[in-house]
Amino acid sequence: MRFWADQLILLPILLPLLFAALLVLLNGRRQQLKFAINLTGTLALLVTAIALFWLTDSEVWPNGVGAYLAANWVAPFGIVLVVDRLAALMLTLCAVIATAALVFSYRRWSRSGVHFHSLFQFLLAGINGAFITGDLFNLFVFFEIMLAASYGLLLLGLQPNRIRASMQYVVINLLASSFFLIGVALIYAAAGTLNMADLAVRAASMDDSERLLLEVGAAILAIAFLTKSAMWPLGFWLPTTYAAAAPPVGAMLVLMTKVGVYVLLRLWLLVFADQETSLQAISGTALVVAGLLTLAFGTIGLLGSQELGRMAGFSAIISSGTLLAAVGYGEQQVVSAALFYLLSSTLAVAAFMLLIELIERIRKPSAAMLALTMEAFAIDNDPEESAGVIIPAAMAFLGLAFVACALIIAGLPPLSGFVAKFTLFHALLNPAGMFIDNLYTAGPLAWTMLALIILSGLAAIISLMRFGVRTFWSTDATAPRLQLTEAMPVSLLLALCISMTVLAGPVSAYLDRTASALHQPSLYIDRVMSITAVPGVVINEGATP
Repeated sequence: MRFWADQLILLPILLPLLFAALLVLLNGRRQQLKFAINLTGTLALLVTAIALFWLTDSEVWPNGVGAYLAANWVAPFGIVLVVDRLAALMLTLCAVIATAALVFSYRRWSRSGVHFHSLFQFLLAGINGAFITGDLFNLFVFFEIMLAASYGLLLLGLQPNRIRASMQYVVINLLASSFFLIGVALIYAAAGTLNMADLAVRAASMDDSERLLLEVGAAILAIAFLTKSAMWPLGFWLPTTYAAAAPPVGAMLVLMTKVGVYVLLRLWLLVFADQETSLQAISGTALVVAGLLTLAFGTIGLLGSQELGRMAGFSAIISSGTLLAAVGYGEQQVVSAALFYLLSSTLAVAAFMLLIELIERIRKPSAAMLALTMEAFAIDNDPEESAGVIIPAAMAFLGLAFVACALIIAGLPPLSGFVAKFTLFHALLNPAGMFIDNLYTAGPLAWTMLALIILSGLAAIISLMRFGVRTFWSTDATAPRLQLTEAMPVSLLLALCISMTVLAGPVSAYLDRTASALHQPSLYIDRVMSITAVPGVVINEGATP
């Protein structure tokens, strides 16, 4: 059982690479076949992710941490792929959003680019690789695969505003990649290793000069992750990019923003959080402050936005700011609550990105301008009495879906956004296992974080409901034609948010186990460093590792 389980760890990377290579070979005119192959590969990833989710939580591997030695070389000399509860959770989230985005693209967007399907699979390979890699250099490789695929997908449709946003996106990410590579080089110079588990071991015994070099490298490396996580002021590119992206690509961009948060959470708790040096206080406080500034920036931007695409972008920035502050806070219950919030906000904003195109079909620029003019000049519009208006099914679906997204993003009851924020508030106000003199215990940062989260929810409900009133209560709005492949993905993502609300207990229990394992880095380190090569396997010229 363990042998076959170990082979599954490779599949989240291997499957999309194989399907992408196959899709490149197919003629661009065979769109139906390419979509079928792409969907098959994505569903296979979903099944694999669910299997890994079960294997880690059932602790088929010791302490729920599985490792795969590429080329059969032991760590830290060889490439190691590692999956634990957090990685399995992110793999499942990626597969769910990818399935929804791909199904949504069937009617229009999958035909807009010659290599849409192959780029989509390459994107999944990069994202999945970032989740399960065990060393920093391969993390850089998977980041580049992910970014290269996103460059092509963002240009889908070749509209002028999309091209401008793509150029900005490419330049910013190329600069971030340069910082990534410089940071990796400095860390290697300081520690002599890029394996995350080995780095955590060596960091504890470094002298002052080596530790200084490690801190500089980690700070430069963090710039790349924080840029991807849309931290203020490094996240200025995000609202424009989200507004210009095609809906299925925008949904994947929401997930890509969380890759940076994932890496920060992984490295912070694995390598740096337990070090009894100045690095802990400086980095923890810096992450919390950076998260709060990002949260404030997203709140102001959302309140001033009039376009749905920019609203989605600022909603993603608010989500990233909240998560960054929680990562810097570091306490186990806060991290558990933050993971619940990550799931809820990512699913909701991804559904919102898919919903944008459908809502735009019922909007007329003249009606929007009339509504703004009447609001500005306080013109009273008394409608004639009516016995009632029949609401078409399409309009009812769009209205309900929009309200659900707004409630989740704003964190209002009774959906998962409220449960996530309430859990986070409870963890912040009732810290468990923290020292009395800790900087964050009942301190100003905790109260500031609570206040900003509440204000961000208020800004979200004002901005989204303002848009909803102007759109759905417009007298000349016409019901659009919706395809089943367009309504199903939005319904799936919102249904998962509703399921998280109903099953909040089991979901929170799983996330508690995940956070507990993250706060015991020895479980990850011991598993990676102790796994042995398969005996008797020949590597080259009769030599075995």
